[in-house]
Amino acid sequence: MTSQPKYQISKKGLSVWRIHAAIESIVLFIIVFTLCTFNFFFNWSNWIYVMGIAIWFVFVFLGVFLFPKIRWNHWRYEVRDQEIEIQKGLFIVERTLVPMVRVQHVDTSQGPILKHYNLSSMSISTAATTHTIPALPVEEADQLRVHISELARVAEDDV
Repeated sequence: MTSQPKYQISKKGLSVWRIHAAIESIVLFIIVFTLCTFNFFFNWSNWIYVMGIAIWFVFVFLGVFLFPKIRWNHWRYEVRDQEIEIQKGLFIVERTLVPMVRVQHVDTSQGPILKHYNLSSMSISTAATTHTIPALPVEEADQLRVHISELARVAEDDV
């Protein structure tokens, strides 16, 4: 196995993933609260209170504090003349090589949270699927988009 790709996504991506997890935990809290309210009125079992609150705390700990750090440590990418290599994963680390001749188009996008942190995500589309690099600084994402587009054009001319 060759060495891992050179570049990591922005450290600000950690904050973005934590905010996403916090929003999801709020939704889970509403579901747990609703379940506990039904439990109160229908007198089901006290275990529902304990299980609901325990599940919510575990979800918050894993989703907000632990998983984003692990995911950020594994996320790497590198753009070479002939291919793009992406490494990602939480428990199972997946490495993908995207040949330049397969690249059809490259997009960048920004949601409100990414925009707040001056980040952008870049999508690389092939005929079969789309690969996304999630949290790049806006300038770097724009430069990378143009660079990949030029490399893909050259690779297409060589075919």
